[in-house]
Amino acid sequence: MPDKTPLQINSLDEASIFRNLMQDVRPLADAGRIAPEVVLPKQQAKSRIKEVVELDGLTDSMAGLKGRYDPETGVFARSGLQKEVLRRLRRDYWGVQAELDLHGLTRDAARTSLVRFLEHCGHQHIRCVRIIHGKGMNSPDGLGVLRQLLPAWLAQRDAVLAFCPAPPSDGGSGAVVVLLKIV
Repeated sequence: MPDKTPLQINSLDEASIFRNLMQDVRPLADAGRIAPEVVLPKQQAKSRIKEVVELDGLTDSMAGLKGRYDPETGVFARSGLQKEVLRRLRRDYWGVQAELDLHGLTRDAARTSLVRFLEHCGHQHIRCVRIIHGKGMNSPDGLGVLRQLLPAWLAQRDAVLAFCPAPPSDGGSGAVVVLLKIV
């Protein structure tokens, strides 16, 4: 009949066991990788942040652009872009290759981060990205400041071919999926 006594581990504590198991582990050699610049948003009290934004005229600011923007659906496509390309973007044909989260950033910091991110993606030949702007639930009047401004910012960038709201599993109305030109 087998012994029913509990398994006894030496009198070592968990930290000692871990150190013993990890004693032969060495860091990987530097492969010349460049670490991306990470900018964390400053935490500020929401009651002190009251940003007044002119939201009227958003479609007016996009009027001179070579493309179509539908404010009802949140879809933008450059003139001449085939409908099949937009359909593929909506169906995640290319897969998201990079992501930018703008939560907690001010309008100016968000725009600067967006420009840097898109330039970085262009240099890395990244085709499809997701940009998270949030739904604006904590914004004054429930209108997301970045959510309202992002379409015009994206449409002004020549590298942006199209964008549409992300699928519900990837952020839904709090994010957009963007198709970029490969240069």
